[in-house]
Parts: sequence; C-alpha cells; structure tokens
Amino acid sequence: MRGWTVGSFGEPREVLSLESDLPEPSGRRVVRVEAASVNFADILYCRGTYQEKPPLPFTPGLEVAGVDVETGERVFGPAAMPHGGYAEVAALSWAYPWPEGMSAAQASGFWVAYQTGWCALHHRTSLSAGETLLVHAAAGGVGAAAVQLGKAAGARVIATVGSEDKADVARRLGADEVLVLSDVSTLVPTVKELTDGRGVDVVYDPVGGDTFDASRRVVAWEGRILVIGFAGGRIADAPTNHALVKNYDVVGVHWAAYQKRSPELIDAWQRELEALWARRAIDPLVGAEYPLEQLPDALDAIANRTMTGRVVVTP
Repeated sequence: MRGWTVGSFGEPREVLSLESDLPEPSGRRVVRVEAASVNFADILYCRGTYQEKPPLPFTPGLEVAGVDVETGERVFGPAAMPHGGYAEVAALSWAYPWPEGMSAAQASGFWVAYQTGWCALHHRTSLSAGETLLVHAAAGGVGAAAVQLGKAAGARVIATVGSEDKADVARRLGADEVLVLSDVSTLVPTVKELTDGRGVDVVYDPVGGDTFDASRRVVAWEGRILVIGFAGGRIADAPTNHALVKNYDVVGVHWAAYQKRSPELIDAWQRELEALWARRAIDPLVGAEYPLEQLPDALDAIANRTMTGRVVVTP
C-alpha cells in the first residue's frame, strides 16, 4: 500500500517519506482510509517531541475515518500507532460508527478536537449557561470545536483570531464577539471593555506563550484557564502569587491520557457529542482537503496556522 513513514525524528518535510509498498497493518481494527484529519500533534510526533514516541519507523496520522476491511462498516476514531492514517490502510485503537449525515472529512475530525473540548469544558471544569468563555485561535480545528461546544452549553463566547477572514469563520461558528489580534497586547483592554471590567469565566487556550500571559490578566475572579496546548511555541509560566490574588485556577487538559486511564469516560463523552451532532448543535468545520501525496503541505498549513477548521488528507 501507499503511505508516509517517519524513519527518524525531525521536521516533517525532512523525515517524511512516501512509500508505495508498505505492508498493510493486521491484528487490530483495520480500515481502508477515506480521510485522515491533520493535527498539530502529528508535527510533534514527527519531531519526536510528543508525550508518546512510537517505535521507528512509523506512519503518522492520529485521526481516521474509513471502511472496516472485514465488516464494511464506516467507522472513525484514533489510529493505533505505528499504523497511522496517512496511508491507504490504517489500524484503529477505538472505532465508532460514523454519525448519520457526516462526510468522511468531517468524521475524520470528530475525535480529538471535540473530545478535548468536552473533556476541558465539562470534565476539567464545568462551563455553565450564562458564563463567558474566551476561546483563542477560534478558527482553527481545536478552537472551532470549543466555540461550538461553548455555544451549545449556553455560554457567551468571545473568540480571538489572527485575521479578518478567520473572524468571518468564527462568527459563522456562533461566536458572540470576535477579536482580530494583530498584537496580543490589545486583548486585555478589549476583553475588559466587553465584560465591563469583570473578565471572563473560562479561557480555552491552545496557544500558550504571550497569549497565556494576557489571559491571566483577563480571567475573572474564581475563573479558570484551560491549558490545551502550546501552538504558539513558548511554554508560559503561571505565577502562583497572581493565581492566589485573583483566586483563579490554571487547569491542565491532557485529554489523550484518558484513553488509557479512564476509557469509560471517552465512551460517555462520545455519546454526548453524538447527541449534539444529532440536533446539529455542533458541526465539524473542514477548511481544506489535500491528496495524500501533499501531506507535507497540509502539515505546513497547520504549523503556520494559515487554515481554518480541520485540515484533512485523503488517499
């Protein structure tokens, strides 16, 4: 089969190799791939800086939608590494039937972003109707899911984006207010104005760095900052004296760990998400689809944060 492999750790364009005669995986739930969603974590896997390192060589691609080669059932879920989704055939560690009405591209992105969002907003904290949620990088795959989940929970959602084009996307996702941040320093006065000086109850931060620093200044008394990731590159410090003075929580969200530690929660969260899809309270946004051979371009789009919604690769 055709597929990409990583033979050594490094930047994706330098270590990825497209092969035409890879052996097909066996021994797990094996699917013929129809779409594989692209995540920032796939870049970290290539670099060898993700929390888990699969044995070399491996095929990356964390999220897959495909057809079970034995049963013919259309399923989606996380790949069983080292047999990831950037190939014609992949293995899944979890498998759920495609929700009715979803495209292959949507189904391939209906796992990490929405599971992470549900875990963050309803397990690591409890977002209530009427609260104010600030979502950073709101037009990206992870942020878009958080905007939709926030609105589904009845929250007021303030979204931050990097351009006017992305602002339009965030508005279509349902954000109540959208801030185009050419300079993160403008976040503090703008959010304080929007909240009459009170600040926001919950911050959803997949960016880190300067964005986290600014978020500390706009979180409300007894608010919660959800640490989702560090797409901005810098891992920020969380001064404990500042948390004490404002009485807010800094909450880590390592969703992937629940797959091993509490798998029963994963199933419960998926049922909640599928119920939201059934009434179209959420709707996975696909921003771009790339053919398999253009995987490096798709990863560049994620790294450079030039895309909106989910980026998907199709064999």
